[in-house]
Amino acid sequence: MPHEVIMPALGMAQDTGKIVSWLKQAGDAVKTGDALFEVETDKATMEVESPADGFLTDVTAGDGEDVPVGNVIALISDTAEGSGTAAPAPAAETPASDDLPEGTGVIMPALGMAQDEGVIVAWHKAPGDAVASGDILFEVETDKATMEVEAGHNGFVAALLAEAGEAAPVGEVIAIISAEAPANPVSRSWSGGAQPTPAPKTDEAKSAPAPKPAAEPVAKAAAPVATGGRILVSPKARRIALEEGLDLQRLVDAGHPQPYHVSDLEVLRSLPDATAEPTPTTAAASRLLTAEVPAKAFADFCAWATEDTGAPVDRAALLARFAAASLGEPLAAIAVEAHGQTRVTPEDAEPALTIRDLAGSPITSVNLGAEATPVLTLTGMGDTLTITLECAPGQLSAPQALSLIGGFAGRLAEPLRHLL
Repeated sequence: MPHEVIMPALGMAQDTGKIVSWLKQAGDAVKTGDALFEVETDKATMEVESPADGFLTDVTAGDGEDVPVGNVIALISDTAEGSGTAAPAPAAETPASDDLPEGTGVIMPALGMAQDEGVIVAWHKAPGDAVASGDILFEVETDKATMEVEAGHNGFVAALLAEAGEAAPVGEVIAIISAEAPANPVSRSWSGGAQPTPAPKTDEAKSAPAPKPAAEPVAKAAAPVATGGRILVSPKARRIALEEGLDLQRLVDAGHPQPYHVSDLEVLRSLPDATAEPTPTTAAASRLLTAEVPAKAFADFCAWATEDTGAPVDRAALLARFAAASLGEPLAAIAVEAHGQTRVTPEDAEPALTIRDLAGSPITSVNLGAEATPVLTLTGMGDTLTITLECAPGQLSAPQALSLIGGFAGRLAEPLRHLL
């Protein structure tokens, strides 16, 4: 069965894309990932890859043409002849349904060139809400990324055509923004089943006595879990959970409804520990990174500095300076432990990081777990100096930990260059 090649959305508010040039010709054999053509918008130019193996056929747009986002512009067929027909997908501006309000369509964007569909993590606006072009309308998740999508137009949310947790094909209209406030905004699932927004209560309805609450509170219905075991979570909540070492699966196991947002992390933090004893999962939450550098470079630098100044180099102060710079906080207080003594630079300050200088001792490696501050440990007796970083996820994010140990190792390997 042929695979459609659509005009992708390189920007959230993009309506059309211009084909700069085709990199493959009709009839050419292509493989998944081969660049088919270059597309240009007002913000970017990008190569679009083939979604499947086969032959490029049924090309319907040439170099220099503007094509609406979501339109089919070619097929990847089993044979070089193709089908001879490549029906374009409907443009986003004209959703084809008699029961939908008029307005501008918002399509499911492509976050990757070979992406077929995206899962709606959450809607940030409800039917009937006023929106500005830059307002976040919804969050979408694919196999590779989660992204907040802007409305792209000023107006009102006239229709939401998919529910949170549902997957919708790339290029399909999943919401409608109207210029005027809609009289009957629509909310429906992608599979159908319109759910019109209830009309405002009349004075007669308002005067009717409210029904008595049920004896037991009704639990909030959980949004469907994404297929493939993915957990529906906003990008910000996912980032904070990663930094703090929070396991989102615990919310799933507790039956807490998805999608998850930052406020749900408080629920996660308040969940009782499964066991009072440390488990392998708990221990694994500590970050442990190691790096190796030639020991001679730092030793030669200290010898040169001693000879040049006529006074022994303050090794602890130099290590503290390197660590603070690698941490991205040149004025941060650093504690240096060496030969059974601890010194903090500057004095009487709360250290942001600890250095254990065990170089020259018989200890060759460490794995002590996270402590009150991130810890850099130096070990090694021969030609190689080993640097070990241990910290908790809440102290340093993964990129920060990599940057710290990489910067510190680079300064020990080339101290003169980093001091100049």
